[in-house]
Amino acid sequence: MPSPPDAEDELIARAVAGDADAFEALVKPHLGLFHHGILRILGDPMDAEDALQEALIAIHRELPRFEGRSRFSSWGYRVCLNAALMVRRSRVRVREREQREEPAIGPFDSRGHHLEAPGAVPWHVEAEAHGLAERREIRELFLQALETLPDGVRAVFVLKDLEDWDSEAIARHLGISPAAVRQRLHRARTTLQARLRDHCRGGRP
Repeated sequence: MPSPPDAEDELIARAVAGDADAFEALVKPHLGLFHHGILRILGDPMDAEDALQEALIAIHRELPRFEGRSRFSSWGYRVCLNAALMVRRSRVRVREREQREEPAIGPFDSRGHHLEAPGAVPWHVEAEAHGLAERREIRELFLQALETLPDGVRAVFVLKDLEDWDSEAIARHLGISPAAVRQRLHRARTTLQARLRDHCRGGRP
């Protein structure tokens, strides 16, 4: 359970002063939240564990600069998302080197991102996603489908539709154009909606 505001402020002050026990007490209630956010970006549990460790180091390093303008959990969560994005970018660089050795086949843009076919079904967030998410079975199906998305597509969807980031901020963090953000978001929404519709119609994901 998160600490009360006054107690949290005291823990922050002690952690900044070098109290390791205070830092552990500060971050422990939020580890589940931090790990979950990282895992939604990366999809791989082992990568998520590595990114979480890097994020905790970053939180400890940047804690003296925390000004309390937001909740510690919100600030720490964003640090964790940034750590996940750094891991994702490193994976992308490795894959890009591999792709240079063996060119991919298919419709791609100048950055090597897969282009979407026109006429895809629009994503109705309020009408479908929120209603379906109330059912445990659908929620599990959604998370499974999310894990099957390519890294870059999943990262855009998580940051935009789950974390409510601005498209320009997503473009800057991922090093892509706003147009690429829109393309990847459209691909993610269409894929996820198709999976949910297939399930509701009795099909298999």
